[in-house]
Amino acid sequence: MAAVRVDLQSNTPVLLLQEVEGDRSLPIFIGAPEATAIAFAIQGIDVPRPMTHDLMKDLVEGLGARVTRVVVTEVRDATYFAEIHLELGDRRVEISSRPSDAVALAARTGSPLFVADELMEESGIVVEVNEDGETPAEGDALPDDLVGEFREFLDNVRPEDFSG
Repeated sequence: MAAVRVDLQSNTPVLLLQEVEGDRSLPIFIGAPEATAIAFAIQGIDVPRPMTHDLMKDLVEGLGARVTRVVVTEVRDATYFAEIHLELGDRRVEISSRPSDAVALAARTGSPLFVADELMEESGIVVEVNEDGETPAEGDALPDDLVGEFREFLDNVRPEDFSG
């Protein structure tokens, strides 16, 4: 299970990958656009124009392939790595990916999401879960909040904001 929250100390989105059977989560800090893309997919929000991850999904399907699974594989020098496993007929392909992109694609394709056992052992943390099976949201931004913040950003961004 995947959820997106915001770390209050750094005001940075965090992707939480929760064990299906267990109490551990793997927290991965991600960018705001990636958090929004994941939140959109989890909530089933349609956008007027396809986002990058929608394009990825369309490319995979247009080529006759399917995403069989996504695996967050390791962390090296504080950077997480993932693999997107594709199937095209009897051909199997593994594509290296950022975890946030892989999770956004998995959420759009309904593909299973895994974390390597060794990685969960090494980096997993126990996150408090309430009786509804949800992580407490007090002080955390929910996906709806992230979506609102991203829409506000899009409404106010100007080309000059990106000039060096």
